[in-house]
Formats: sequence, structure tokens, C-alpha cells
Amino acid sequence: MDLATLFSLEGRTALVTGGSRGLGRIIAATFVAAGARVYVTSRKAPACLETAEALGPNCVALPGDVSTIEGIERLVAELSEREPALDILVNNAGVAWGEPFESYSEKGWDKSMDVNLKAPFFLMQKLHGMLKANASAERPAKVINVASIDGQRLNPWDTYAYHASKAGLIYLTRRVAAKLVEDHVNVTAIAPGAFASDMNTAARDHADVVSRRIPAKRIGNEEDIGAAALYLAARSGDYIVGNTLTVDGGIVNAQVGPSIDE
Repeated sequence: MDLATLFSLEGRTALVTGGSRGLGRIIAATFVAAGARVYVTSRKAPACLETAEALGPNCVALPGDVSTIEGIERLVAELSEREPALDILVNNAGVAWGEPFESYSEKGWDKSMDVNLKAPFFLMQKLHGMLKANASAERPAKVINVASIDGQRLNPWDTYAYHASKAGLIYLTRRVAAKLVEDHVNVTAIAPGAFASDMNTAARDHADVVSRRIPAKRIGNEEDIGAAALYLAARSGDYIVGNTLTVDGGIVNAQVGPSIDE
């Protein structure tokens, strides 16, 4: 077992959507540190440029809007002008929309579904050619969809479309994995729990309170999510297909709920 290369991304090329901040930026930084050339994309060009500058010459800004088919096609065209193949795609871009059930809007529903579920599918579809270009049984390409534990269990918030889109993404991961494995493209997912971010302001601003509800008694840190993504992206994850790796300190799988007598 060659541990020196097991978790290396030397010579690999990656694209991380929503890569300018939050978990996407952490994943991009981890991949750069592991030797990959990483393209980060998000709607806000200044944020992409700032991230690329901060992460160094192996990180390249490629601004784009993945919420529409036109934006996805434009992004794919720009990437294909720069690279003949893609080794790793991380579908991390995501949005949450909270609104009471009685007034939950079509706008909130469509925005959540477009970014969280439709975009990953069409990015996988449109980048299929680039992903399989250099892929082989010995060195499969990788797709990592960033889902959420809210796709695996309920939270108390009025985020109906977010729940549905993340649950859908977990199942979509399995279905597309069954198709793309034929081309030596391994599709997996990560379901993060409580990590400090602009999307999870509770974990960001009240980590001590949130930690008390987590079996591990802390929120996730940068190494937790970065290591999980690296495991799936590197040679270490070459035999993982269709799985969703839950990274949550035990909320989903090691949480003891109230008994029926309580």
C-alpha cells in the first residue's frame, strides 16, 4: 500500500461549484494542497477571483451561474477551452429558502430545486465527455455531490424545498452512479451536518448551543469536510460508488431520540 500517493491529487484537475466560500472553498483549498489544479466557480466574480488569489496559482477563478442551463453550458464551454479533460467535479453550490408552509412561494421552491438538484444533474450530463476522457478502471474520474443531513432526516425549520432537493440529490447520486460507472466515472455524495457557514448561521454564530445537540459534542471543522472530500476524490476512494458519506458527528446515525414513553 503506497500511502504517499493514496490521498494525493497530483496531476488531477477539479471543478468546484460554489467554490468561493464556505464548504466549497474548504474543499477547493484541500484539493490544491493535495496537488490538484482547481477551478472554482460561483455567480460572484470578485469572490471567485479573491479565492483563487488566496489559494495560489493552482486555483483558477471561473465565474458562472449554474442555476440555469444556459449558465451551465457557458461554464462547460469555458472550461473545455482550458482543459481537455476533468478528473473531479464537486457539485457544491446550494441555496436554502425558509418560509412558512402556508405562504411558501414558487420562487423559493424553484430556486432551491434549480441550484440544489437540477444543476448537479445537468453539470454531470454536460461534463460527462470531459469526465470520461481520461478515466479508466485504474484511475476513475470522480463526481462528489454535496447533499446534506437534511436530506436524510428532518429539521424543525420551514425549508421544504431544501429538504426535498437534498433528499433527491442523494438518490440522484445513486442513479447516475449506476450509469456513469460504465465509463469509469465514480459518483458519490457527502451529507454534511453542522458546519459554520453563511448558510448555517446557527452553527456559525451559536456553535456552543448547537454542539450540545450533536453526539460528538462539537460542530464540524475544516479538516472534517476537507478530509471527507479528499478521501472520495483521491485513489483512496476509487472503489466507492453511489454512496453518501455522512459527515455530521453522529446526528443521523448515532443520535438517540426520545422513547415512545416520553
